[in-house]
Amino acid sequence: MRLFVTGASGFIGRRLLRELLRRGDSVVALTRRASNLEESGSASGLAENRLLVLEGDPAEAGAWQQQVARTDAVLTLAGEPVLGARWSDGFKRRIAHSRVEAVKRMVDTIGQLPPDQRPSTLISASAVGYYGSHGDEELDEKSPPGTDFLARLCVDWEAAAEAASAHGLRVVRLRIGVVLGEGGGALAKMLPAFRAFVGGPLGPGNQYMPWIHQDDVLGLILLALQRPEIQGPLNLTAPNPVTMQELAQTLGAVLHRPAVLSVPAAALKLALGEAAQTLLGSQRVIPRRAIELGYAFRYPMLAEALRAVLE
Repeated sequence: MRLFVTGASGFIGRRLLRELLRRGDSVVALTRRASNLEESGSASGLAENRLLVLEGDPAEAGAWQQQVARTDAVLTLAGEPVLGARWSDGFKRRIAHSRVEAVKRMVDTIGQLPPDQRPSTLISASAVGYYGSHGDEELDEKSPPGTDFLARLCVDWEAAAEAASAHGLRVVRLRIGVVLGEGGGALAKMLPAFRAFVGGPLGPGNQYMPWIHQDDVLGLILLALQRPEIQGPLNLTAPNPVTMQELAQTLGAVLHRPAVLSVPAAALKLALGEAAQTLLGSQRVIPRRAIELGYAFRYPMLAEALRAVLE
C-alpha cells in the first residue's frame, strides 16, 4: 500500500512508520522537522525508496498536499501535546488548531483531487477524552460525548474527519487511551518519581485510566487498514481498564518501588490549572468494537504490559 502519515515523528507515529516500512508499504511521512525522524531512528535503514519524508505543517497549505494523490490511505496522527503547557486561551487554540484544522486541511486536499486519485480510507486519531468523565460507568463506542473542553475538541476533531465520507472515503476515528510504551507518553512522565521512591497515585486514585500498550495501538491501526468493514469510532484501549490507584500500585510492583505518596487533586489543579482534568477525570472505556472484531490483544493486562516496557 502507499500511505500518507501526518504526525509521523510523534510518539505513535514513529513506531507506526517503522512497522509500515517493515511490512513493505510505501510511506509519505509528514513532519514539522525531518530531523525529528532522523534523530529517532524511525527511518534509518528500512526502506528501498519506499519512504518520502516531507517537512510541513498539516494545518497549513504546502507542497505536501501534492503527495496525497494516488495514496491508498491517509493516517492523521498530528496534534500539539495536550499537557505541553497550562491551558491558557491561546494554548487551547493551538491544541484545537493542530488537530481540527489539520484534519480539515487534509479532507479539503482530498476533496480537490479527481475521484480516481483519492485515497479510499482516512484513519484519524481522536482520544477517549471524547467521553468526558463518567466515574465507574462503562463506556464504549456508542456512549455519548462529554461536555468539557477535551470532549468538545474531540467532537470537532472527529467531525472534521467524518467529512471525508462525503468524498467517498471510509473513515475510521481512533479514540486512543493512555498509551504505554518506550520513549515517551504518560509513562515517561511517571517513571522519575517512582524510580526516586516518591511515586504514587495522582488525585484520589479511584478515577479510571483507559490504558493501552503501544503494540496494541499499532495492531489496531493495522487492523483498521486491512479490514474494509471497519468504519466509524474505534476505541484503542485495553479490555481491562484500571483505576489510578491500581496503575500506581502495579507500576510500583514492577519497579520494586513503593507507591504510597499520592499527589492531592488540589495540588494538581494548582500546578496544571484546567489541564488537571485530564488526570483527575474518570473514563472506564471498553474496546467493544475491537472485541467484536476478534482482535487478540497482545497485552490485555496492565502488569504484563508494564513489564514488557520496563523489564
